[in-house]
Parts: sequence; structure tokens; C-alpha cells
Amino acid sequence: MAERYSSFQSGSASWLLQRVTAAFLVVVLAFHFFLLHFLNHASEVTFAQTTARMDQWGYLVTMVLFLWTGTFHGVNGVYAALLNQGLTGTKKTAVKGLLVVAGLALAAQGTYLALVMNGMV
Repeated sequence: MAERYSSFQSGSASWLLQRVTAAFLVVVLAFHFFLLHFLNHASEVTFAQTTARMDQWGYLVTMVLFLWTGTFHGVNGVYAALLNQGLTGTKKTAVKGLLVVAGLALAAQGTYLALVMNGMV
């Protein structure tokens, strides 16, 4: 019999959060590529146009939400995959702590850089 491989138990809070964050990421990426390819003609987009868009609050907020959602989705996915491989006990606690700290640091650094690029810091 084939064993069903899943890092999450269907119906759990982690399972739901992984699906919601994945859907959010796909929708934001689809919206981004639609704007990039159909409204701005991707071949004409330059660095100057991209940085000019950073001055818009909507772009900044979307980018930061995408960053935090992507970070959560990735870190939670890595943690669930490690749990699925049999991580238990003190190793589980240590890895969870390390992933939380690394994820928060990564998201905070990305947010800081977005604010710097927007001229807010």
C-alpha cells in the first residue's frame, strides 16, 4: 500500500494556514505578473519605473504582506516537513525556535529594506 505523504494533518490549524498563505501568495503573484506583463509591457519595465512604484503605499503594503506571508509559509512548511521526518523532543523545540527567530529576522530585514527603498527610513 502506498503511504500518503503529508506534512500536515488535514483539518488542523497548520494545514489551513498553509493553504490560505499559499492561495494568498498565488493571487498576489498573479496580480503582479498581470500588471507587469499586460499593463507595463515587461520588456519596457526599467529599474527607474520599479523604484518609482515604490513611492506608492499600495505597492509597499502589498510587498510587505507578500514578504511576511511568504516567510511564514516557507518557515511553517520547513518545520512541518522536519516533523514529518521524525523530529521530536528537544531537537523539535530547538529547531522550532531557530526557525521562528530566522523567519522573524528575515521578514524584519525585508520590511526594513522596503521602507528604506520607499524613503521612509
